[in-house]
Amino acid sequence: MAPRRKSRGDPDERSRLLQSVPPIESSNSVQWWEDDKDTRRRWWSIRIMYLTMFLSSMGFSIVVSSVWPFLRKVDHSADESFLGWVVAAYSLGQLVASPVFGGWANLRDRTKEPLLVSIVINVAANTMYSYVHAFPQPRGVYMLVSRALVGFGAGNVAVVRSYASAATTLSERTSTMATMSAFQAIGFILGPVLQTAFVPLGENGIEWKAIQLSINMYTGPGFLSAILGIINILLLIFVFKECKVADTAGLVVNSQEIEKSEEEGTVDYFAVAATNILFFVILFSFAIFETITTPLTIVMYAWTQSQAVLYNGIILGCLAVQSVCVMIAIRILSKRFNEKRMMLVAFFIMLGSFIMLIPYGNEPIPHVAPGLHPAVNITTPSPHHQNITHSPNITVLTTPPAATTPPRGCPWEYKWCDNTPKLYLGQMFAGFFLLGLSYPTSNVLSYAMYSKILGPKPQVFIIHS
Repeated sequence: MAPRRKSRGDPDERSRLLQSVPPIESSNSVQWWEDDKDTRRRWWSIRIMYLTMFLSSMGFSIVVSSVWPFLRKVDHSADESFLGWVVAAYSLGQLVASPVFGGWANLRDRTKEPLLVSIVINVAANTMYSYVHAFPQPRGVYMLVSRALVGFGAGNVAVVRSYASAATTLSERTSTMATMSAFQAIGFILGPVLQTAFVPLGENGIEWKAIQLSINMYTGPGFLSAILGIINILLLIFVFKECKVADTAGLVVNSQEIEKSEEEGTVDYFAVAATNILFFVILFSFAIFETITTPLTIVMYAWTQSQAVLYNGIILGCLAVQSVCVMIAIRILSKRFNEKRMMLVAFFIMLGSFIMLIPYGNEPIPHVAPGLHPAVNITTPSPHHQNITHSPNITVLTTPPAATTPPRGCPWEYKWCDNTPKLYLGQMFAGFFLLGLSYPTSNVLSYAMYSKILGPKPQVFIIHS
C-alpha cells in the first residue's frame, strides 16, 4: 500500500454530507488522510456518476426530435395534444421517482442500490419504447407509459448529485458539480444528434419478424439508450465503489464544535427556492425549444419527417459543440466575474433568443390541402383537381387520396398559419445561436450556486431536476 497522505484544511472539505456531521468552524480540529489508491478509486466512481448523469439526461432528448413522427406512425389517432402528454410523461415520472430513490439512498445509506434499480427500469423502458409497434392499439398509450418509465428511471439524478457532493472536498465540489452539470447539459443537447445517426435507416430499417424486432430511425435511439444503460450497470457493479470523503479519511473532531456547528449550520431556504425556480425556467425554456422544433419545421418550412429529424439533429449538434465551448469559457470567466451577474446576462441572452424566434416578414407559410394532415400524407402536387378556395398569397400543397408518404406544410385547421408569416431561416439560426449561449451558461451556474447554498448538508431530498 502506498504511504498515507496527511492533509489539513477547511473542515467543510471533510464533513460527510449524507450523515449528520455538520461543518466545523475550526480547521485545527479536523484532520483527514487519503492514500493514492483511495484517491483513484474515489475519482473513478465520480466519473461513473458523470456517465450516469449524461445517460439520464440523454434519455429525454434522444427521441424528442422523432417522437412526433413515430407517434403518428404507430397510432394514427394521436394528435398534437397527446404528443404533449407523451413528452411530459418523462418529467412526471422523474418527479415521482426523485424522492423515492432519494429516500432509499438516505434510509439505506447506499448509492449503488437505487442507481442499479433505476437504470434497470430505464433499460426496460427504452426497450419497451422501441417495441411499441408490437403492442395492440392504441399504441400511443404504450408509448406514453414507456416514456414515463424512462423518466422514472432518470429519477436517480438526485442520488447522483448527492453522491458527487459527498465524495468531494469543498475545494473540489464546485468544479465537480459544474462538470456534472456540463455532462447533463451535453446529454440534453447531444441526444438529438445521436438520433440523427439513425436517419439513414429510414422508416423501415432492419426487421427481424421472428421476434418482431425493427431497428429504424425511430426505434434505434431507444435500443442505443438500452445498450448504454447496460454498460452503465456493468460499470456500477464491477468498477464503482462508494468512496465518500468521510469513508476514505480518518477524522478527529471536537464534539463541542460539532454541537455548535449544528446550531449555526442552517440553509438559506429562500435562496434554495429561488434557485429551483431559476432552474425550472432554464430547463423549461430549452425543453420547449427541443420539443416543438420538429413539428414546427415540418409545418413552417414544408420539411419531410426525415428532413426535420436530420436537419434539427444537425442544428442541435452544432449547439452541442457550442455548449462545450461555452462551458469551457465559463470555467475561466467565473474566476473573474460574479456568478450572479453572469447568470443575469445569460437570462437576458435567453430572452433575446426567444424575441429573435418571433416571425417577421411577409412570406406565407405553405398550406396542405383541406382534410389532409402533415404527418400522414404527401405534399407533391396532385394530378387530381381539388376545389380549394384560398388567398392568392397562400401556397397550397395538395396530395392524391392514396398517398402514404408524409407531407409538408401547414394543415388548414391550423388557423394561426393564415396570419403568421414564415420564420426566416437566418432568423431561426440566430435565435438558436443565442439559446446555445444562454442555456449552458445558466445551467452550469445555477447548479454551482445551488451546491454552494446547500453546503455540506444531506442533499438527496433537495437536489433534483
